[in-house]
Amino acid sequence: MATNDAIYAGTGRRKNAIMRVRLVPGSGKVTVNGRDGKEYFGRDALLDYALTPFRITDTVDHFDVIALAVGGGTSGQAGALRHGISRALLEAGDYREDLKKAGFLTRDPRMVERKKYGLKKARKRPQFSKR
Repeated sequence: MATNDAIYAGTGRRKNAIMRVRLVPGSGKVTVNGRDGKEYFGRDALLDYALTPFRITDTVDHFDVIALAVGGGTSGQAGALRHGISRALLEAGDYREDLKKAGFLTRDPRMVERKKYGLKKARKRPQFSKR
């Protein structure tokens, strides 16, 4: 990769997924863990969801995205990518108002509820038998 002074970084989190995101001025190419974004996520909907901060700020095809994913599943990683891109865009320009209004700067606090003893899952009880 060529050295470039304009590199903007942001870390995004969602569920158990963590994304370290770098934005480099470019043509809109997305790379996650060294693979193309469409190939990595497998579904266009997840990649479109992750790239919504660019549509909100009218910066589509202005930046290349280079991301490293750790943990979680594909859905959580897409949410973490969206959060990381939003945080990196804060460094890139004056987009705070638009991103804040869309709710992209707030980490989604929802996590998987833990399994409790005596139950089959977090809330599912064993089947009741009268006799």
